[in-house]
Amino acid sequence: MNIIIVGCGKVGHTLVEQLGGEQHDIVVVDLNPDKVHSITDELDAQGIVGNGVSYQTLQEAGIDRADLLIAVTASDEQNLLCCCIARQAGHCKTIARVRNPLYNEEISFLRDKLGLDLIINPELLTANEIARIFQFPSAVKIDTFSKGRLELIHFRVTKECLLNGLKLMNLKEVLGFNVLIPLVTRGDEVIIPRGDFSFEEGDVASVATTAKTASMFFRKIGFTSGRTRTAMLVGGGTISYYLAKRLLSAGINTKIIEIDDKVCSELSEKLPEATIICGDGTDERLLLQEGLESADGFVALTGLDEENILLALLARKLSNTKAVSKINRINFNSLLGDIKLDTTIFPRLLTANLILRYARSMNDSLGSNVENLYRLEDGKAEALEFYVKEPSGVTDTPLMQLSSKLKKDINICSITRGNQIIFPTGQDEIKVGDYVVIVMKHCGMTDIKDILK
Repeated sequence: MNIIIVGCGKVGHTLVEQLGGEQHDIVVVDLNPDKVHSITDELDAQGIVGNGVSYQTLQEAGIDRADLLIAVTASDEQNLLCCCIARQAGHCKTIARVRNPLYNEEISFLRDKLGLDLIINPELLTANEIARIFQFPSAVKIDTFSKGRLELIHFRVTKECLLNGLKLMNLKEVLGFNVLIPLVTRGDEVIIPRGDFSFEEGDVASVATTAKTASMFFRKIGFTSGRTRTAMLVGGGTISYYLAKRLLSAGINTKIIEIDDKVCSELSEKLPEATIICGDGTDERLLLQEGLESADGFVALTGLDEENILLALLARKLSNTKAVSKINRINFNSLLGDIKLDTTIFPRLLTANLILRYARSMNDSLGSNVENLYRLEDGKAEALEFYVKEPSGVTDTPLMQLSSKLKKDINICSITRGNQIIFPTGQDEIKVGDYVVIVMKHCGMTDIKDILK
C-alpha cells in the first residue's frame, strides 16, 4: 500500500518502523526538517518537509495515489483537518490521532460527519489497557479477542506457581479442565510450546481462555485473582483522568497524587468521587501516608519514564500492590525485562498496533480479514484474529491433518463460531464464518492462508 504519515514525532517514528517492515511505500510529512531526516536516514521511507494541512504538500506526498493517510501531529485540530483535506483530495482511508478529552464524547459525530475511517485516542487506549490489567492482578498483560469474549492473558511463572516444573502435556490432568498456552517467553527467547515443554520460574506464559475460566485457572495454579478494590495513581494527566473514570465506574476506590495545584483543582471538579492529593508523588513518606501499603493497585503516570520505573519498584518494595508503569521510550524495553517490573505500558505501541491492525484489514480481496492484532515480545511474535470469509486450504479439514501443512511455530488458539468459543483439538475444523485466533513467531500475515507452507 501507499501510506502517508503526517507527523514525525514518537508515534510517527514507531509507525514507520512497524509498517515499513510490511512492504508498504511510506511518505512522511513534517514541518521540522530534522525530524523528517531522522526517519528517512534511519528507516525505509520518503520524506517531505512541509505542512500536512496544505493541499499542495499533500499533492507532493502523493495523495492522489495514497491508500491510507495517518495524521499524528501534536495538534488534534490539524490531524482532523489534514484527514478532511485528504478525503477531498484523494480516495484514501484516513486515521486521525485525537487526544483531547473534550473531543472524546464527540468521536462518533466527528468520524461520521468528517468521513474519517478511524480516530485514535492513545491516552484512552492506555487507560483501558491498565483497567483490564486490574481485572486480573496476576496478569502482566491482557489481549482481548472475539469482542472481549476471549482473552490472551500473559503472566509470570513464580517459584510457588503450580506450573513451575510442570510439562505442558500434563496441564489438563492437573487442572481438571482445558486451557491453551500458545506462547512462552524465557529471557530473550520466544517459544511456541509443545507437549514436552516444561515451565520454569521466571517464564512469561500466555494463556488463551474466557474470563470465567481465567479466574478458575489462576486460583488453581496458586495465584490470587481477587478483585482490585483500591488504586493509587501518581500523576494527574489525561491518562489518569480516563483511568480514574474507568476505575470509579467499576466501584474501585481511586486516589490521584499530583504536584500541580491547578491540575488538582481541575481533577477535583471532573472527578468528585476520587480522592485528589496535591503533593509530590515521588515522596516515599507521602505515599506511605496516603496508604500505599494497603493499595491493591498502583500506577506510575508521571511525564518521566525514569520516575515511573523507580516508583513501580518502590511500590513493589513497600507493598504487595499490583504496580503498573507508563513508559514512552520503547528503547528501554530490553532493560525492563531484566528489572522484571510487574507491568509496563507503552502508549505509542498501543497506538501503532491499532493502526497496524487496521492496515492489515484493508485488503478486502483476501479470503479472510484481520480483525485483531497484537505484537508480542518486541515484535518477535504476533497474535492475530482472522475472520474467514471463503473456503480455502485451511477450511473443512481436521486440524490434525492440517498440522503437517502449517508453517513452523504456529499455534491455533481458538475458533469462535457464533456464540461458541472452541479451544480446538485435532478433530476440530475451521469453517467459513469462523473467527480464528492464531499465535505465531511470524509477522506480516494478512490472510489466514498465510499459515500454510
